[in-house]
Amino acid sequence: MEAAGIQSLFAEIGGRFCIPAVDIQRKLEDIKAFVFDWDGVFNDGSKRDQTGSGFTEPDAMGTNMLRFSYWLKRKSLPTTAIITGEENESALFLGKRERFTSLYFKASNKLKSFEHFLATHHLKSNEVAFFFDDVLDMSLASQCGLRLNSYRPSNPLFNHHLTSKQLVDYSSSGQSYAVREGCELLIGLQGNYTEAITNRQHFSETYQSYLATRQKIDTQVYTGIS
Repeated sequence: MEAAGIQSLFAEIGGRFCIPAVDIQRKLEDIKAFVFDWDGVFNDGSKRDQTGSGFTEPDAMGTNMLRFSYWLKRKSLPTTAIITGEENESALFLGKRERFTSLYFKASNKLKSFEHFLATHHLKSNEVAFFFDDVLDMSLASQCGLRLNSYRPSNPLFNHHLTSKQLVDYSSSGQSYAVREGCELLIGLQGNYTEAITNRQHFSETYQSYLATRQKIDTQVYTGIS
């Protein structure tokens, strides 16, 4: 499917393109890393107790399929990270299970953690796609090459600020599973959605090769870099 068709499909469910999908597709060519905030991105930000907020398996599947899609296209794995201002057991569990490259907790100044991430992996900020939702994330959004926002209708002034200051490229529909939505968009724009899901459906040798490579990642955990 061409970029214009993908844009129409996502617009139908309420997705908001702050730049045309074809421009997101061009930006995606330079991306080498995917960074995720946690609260309000993998969930609605609700806290039950000190263990923090959780995640959904559809979102987790989205991150895995995005990495597989990238691997199919580039023949290498993207660098991945979660950067969150809190210490969260669910984020630690997911990050280690899915073999994310790095996890940053207690990042009160997320820019400091981001700078550490870039330096550690020899990346430029424009090579990072960032999934985010709130005020604490704007310092990163202002630097990253591609920005996907988990949209909330309850903060219209903030939503307007993001678009007017050009801090976002795509805002989700405002429904559940914003991570899955953003990942599907990027997989589609990478041009191999059918190839990726067909290989995963059949647990093909190609997918198994990717998975074996992914499972070799030793997830690094950092706390308080801020």
